[in-house]
Amino acid sequence: MHGLVIKNTGSWYVVRTDDGQLFDCKVKGNFRLRGIRSTNPVAVGDRVEIKGQGAENKGQEEVFYITEIEDRRNYIIRKASNLSKQSHIIAANVDQAALVVTISHPETSTTFIDRFLASAEAYRVPVILIFNKTDIYNEADMRYMQAMTSLYESLGYTCLHCSASTGKGIDAIRQELQGKTTLLSGNSGVGKSTLINQLIPEANLRTAEISDAHDTGMHTTTFSEMIPLPGDSEQSGASSWLIDTPGIKGFGTFDMERTEVAHYFREIFQIGQECRFGDCTHTNEPGCAVLQAVEEHRIAQSRYASYLSMLEDQDAEKYRK
Repeated sequence: MHGLVIKNTGSWYVVRTDDGQLFDCKVKGNFRLRGIRSTNPVAVGDRVEIKGQGAENKGQEEVFYITEIEDRRNYIIRKASNLSKQSHIIAANVDQAALVVTISHPETSTTFIDRFLASAEAYRVPVILIFNKTDIYNEADMRYMQAMTSLYESLGYTCLHCSASTGKGIDAIRQELQGKTTLLSGNSGVGKSTLINQLIPEANLRTAEISDAHDTGMHTTTFSEMIPLPGDSEQSGASSWLIDTPGIKGFGTFDMERTEVAHYFREIFQIGQECRFGDCTHTNEPGCAVLQAVEEHRIAQSRYASYLSMLEDQDAEKYRK
């Protein structure tokens, strides 16, 4: 049988077969022997083949195993939390990613945003930015949000503003998600679960208060899951999916060569074509068009700082709060 992995609990995978049945599945050990340097060789969004292999013990139900993974159209990947030489596949076969960010309570750093955008560029995944919690921002926060919006829209990224707690701006977000499989990501505490509850009331996801001591979020999602959006008929099958993932504290880029990093910053790549040297790293070379553009404020200082941090990405802890 063939199906779609819609949930990953860490030890079990829930597969929705093409005829709509749900099966709890395990992964055969040989997946981990194929040179896949990943903590999770099967990811939510994967198309897979499953087979039943009889009950493990007398009186138990038949056990189903994932035996094959179909070729992925794309995927989003990051460094594993504790194993810097391994990767963690966040999701596979997505049409877009929606990164939920907040200006305060907690503040999402531009470094985190830019790392996510660069990784999505590397794996050819379009990204929309959702600025949440607009109902609690003061005037300074609102000005900063507008500045951030102007910056990222100038680079070609769609930016949306909302308050998941009040419902303001939810309709515009829902429109962007229709007919697509969307990975929803962001730091812990930015309100992803509250946003999903607005979009999909029947999801009824658990939410938690922000930690007063550190102004950071507490994890409420502990596994990755695909959730169908309302509006799709049972007969036609779900065509709009949200992939909910645990909140990410840091985003370590994985398997990216130093010479490639500039390719995934749109404005740096474009302006870098004018550099004197073809292998310019945009750090200290003479005739560097990127350095000149930073000096002239045609490239934002925050974006250039994010680029430099990725060039020097040796310490897995340096981008964590």
